[in-house]
Amino acid sequence: MSMPFYVSPEQSMKDKADYARKGIARGRSAVVLQYDGGILLVADNKSRTLHKISELYDRVAFAAVGRYNEFENLRVAGVRFADVHGYSYDRRDVTGRMLANAYAQTLGAVFSESSKPWEVEIVVAEVGESIELDQIYRITYDGSVVDERDYLAMGGSADAVSAALKDRYTKGASLSAALGAAMHALAHENGERRELESSSLEVALLDRTRMEHRKFRRIQGARLERLIEESRGSAASGAAAEADSAGAEDGTSGTSGGSGSEESDD
Repeated sequence: MSMPFYVSPEQSMKDKADYARKGIARGRSAVVLQYDGGILLVADNKSRTLHKISELYDRVAFAAVGRYNEFENLRVAGVRFADVHGYSYDRRDVTGRMLANAYAQTLGAVFSESSKPWEVEIVVAEVGESIELDQIYRITYDGSVVDERDYLAMGGSADAVSAALKDRYTKGASLSAALGAAMHALAHENGERRELESSSLEVALLDRTRMEHRKFRRIQGARLERLIEESRGSAASGAAAEADSAGAEDGTSGTSGGSGSEESDD
């Protein structure tokens, strides 16, 4: 007589968590960060049609990493839920916190009751009237919700990307500076330094200055190219300023040295 196969609840939960984390880690990362005019969402994504970043409702956006078919189901369900709620009550009643809680309940139920957890990690972001009123919620595969501030990274090499983002992020930065910080962070994925181009980026934002109900818009094409050039110019200026500051501290100012070389060239 064979003995029944038994797995303790603790081991089952651990196995599910490991499975979900490994699935998410196989994909490319995404970052979400605040800038002076709203919230910027950037994903490492070469596809022009399979989006990781989307609009949920007027002031609310969605970003995800992991298995596409699973987070796409979540996105569609969120859009429908927000539309019905906004139509039945008021548009202002549709909030990021409400949608984050709905996603948390769904993912928590799947994680607890299904033999296979969903391999997804998502963010629900809501832009406020000011930067202090912005809301960014991270929802993990097991339904846990974290209220994030300033910035976050998720996906493949989230720890490395987050560390790189911390080095470059500045609170209240311009859009181009924020994009530069996001690109710098995503370029450090998988422990390798690579150059990112517009063709491998999906970029969108929640623009608080937009005089419409809908604050979401995608940045692509020529507009994205210009922003990338601006961000690289800002980064180069910042590096030069740091070099000048360091030179001034050790008595060899980069500015005076530059002037001297120009005079000798003349």
